[in-house]
Amino acid sequence: MLTPEFKLYIQKYLLLLLVIILIPAISYGIWLFYPKRNLDVLVIDKSVPNDSYQEHQSIFWVLEYTKFTKKDGELYRKDLDYQGFFPDNSANHGVINDLGKLSDSQIKEKVSGTDLIYLADTYGVFENNFTKGSREDFSKKIYGGLDESDLNLLREALDQEKTIVAEFNSMASPTPKAIRAEFENMMGIKWTGWISRYFDEMDTLANKDIPAWFITQYLQQHDNQWVSPGPALVFVRDDGRVEAFSFQQDYLNKIPLIRTQRVNEHGFNLPEVIPYPDWFDIVLIERDFEVISYYDINPTADGLEKLREMGLPRFFPASIYKEKGKGRFYYLSGDFSDLRSDLGSAKFTGLPILWRAYHLVSDHTDRQSFFWNYYYSITSGIFEKAYEGKN
Repeated sequence: MLTPEFKLYIQKYLLLLLVIILIPAISYGIWLFYPKRNLDVLVIDKSVPNDSYQEHQSIFWVLEYTKFTKKDGELYRKDLDYQGFFPDNSANHGVINDLGKLSDSQIKEKVSGTDLIYLADTYGVFENNFTKGSREDFSKKIYGGLDESDLNLLREALDQEKTIVAEFNSMASPTPKAIRAEFENMMGIKWTGWISRYFDEMDTLANKDIPAWFITQYLQQHDNQWVSPGPALVFVRDDGRVEAFSFQQDYLNKIPLIRTQRVNEHGFNLPEVIPYPDWFDIVLIERDFEVISYYDINPTADGLEKLREMGLPRFFPASIYKEKGKGRFYYLSGDFSDLRSDLGSAKFTGLPILWRAYHLVSDHTDRQSFFWNYYYSITSGIFEKAYEGKN
């Protein structure tokens, strides 16, 4: 005969077990029966040195969660359904599958069957990706950069009024200057030549993540004087010039903030303020662009003077778009898709709400926080708008 205490014990843990099993089961069931929707997406990622798919896995997670599918009704796969570099164990480290061998008519046909083109990363792969070096060090390029076939694709996509999304570094090194100029003229944006990133400590003994080439070039260009210890923003220009803004001396927002109006007419459910510590490029835009979000470093008087001398504005665009008939061109001027951790299964309805509550917006050290609080919202919104435009 069961004692009252044992019955209470069973009831307590039975309820816990039901919560652990029942809620995920319901969540999965809702996702399973949610209808699939066809959205033909072409993802271009030239920076895939290994099977982590770091630069585009975020895109495919959002596509799977929202149940946007290929023409055949199958879900997208991050290891197959992109164009660019496909790593393997061969002597060449991988194979290239891109638009290079397509004729103009084939590119036109490809665009005709596509609803959205996403330039995830064009930086490429380098010899040190397969040795002990890192992406931060100079190395011989294996593959990367925009080329003429990419421009033909984008030009045709604009003509056919398709949705285009491009991210940080789409037009920067190693893209040739002539190709970059064509991209800028076509899209209506101008790269200033500067990219920037936050470091929480500039003491080179305490922080081994500061690239060696940056240290060397900064010392050479600044009379062998190094940056004050503590947080800083580093700036790198495409001609090799480097600068650094010290926290409190040159700027007051310790970590660059991405700001979005509380009530925005663009329809994206984004936080008003979120820190962003990773690489971003600084672009100038034509007047027909709408600014969704912008970077704010809150420069001091000294910082403003430095920005003017560098030819940079007070605020930098973070997420922008302009309409082109039924289509839109979006530019995300940060390495937003880059995600170094696994998000787990996308087949549970309600996960974004759960994880947005769990991952603090203010925690810049938590890379998933940016995904759940900003990236998922803007990317899923872009996909939804492209789907609405298609139909």
